[in-house]
Amino acid sequence: LDVVFDIDWQGGQQIKSSAHATDTVGLFVLPPSITELRKRLKQRGKDSARTVNDRMSRSKAEIEHWTEYDYVLINNDVDEIFEEIQIIVRAERLKRTRQRGLEAFVACLDHEFERTPI
Repeated sequence: LDVVFDIDWQGGQQIKSSAHATDTVGLFVLPPSITELRKRLKQRGKDSARTVNDRMSRSKAEIEHWTEYDYVLINNDVDEIFEEIQIIVRAERLKRTRQRGLEAFVACLDHEFERTPI
């Protein structure tokens, strides 16, 4: 089961320091530029100019924490970034430490070696 959170860096730190830390993967999405970020926020048409300015100020503080994440992506194209996130999820699922039953499977292979002449 994969759960995706859209949270600020403080929330990410709380999760990383929780009992779920080993099951957590941090992914930070950067804008292609600050100009593009402002443009995207304005184009949404949901926020006042003041709210956009507040979000821009908060984004600067957020971006300062990019090095604390496992993966950092640049959001040039929404379809491309979605594909990259899917690739990361697949890769993380394949990590040895996340594969349930792998140890038992390898033990069965070892047992089969013992029974089968090479």
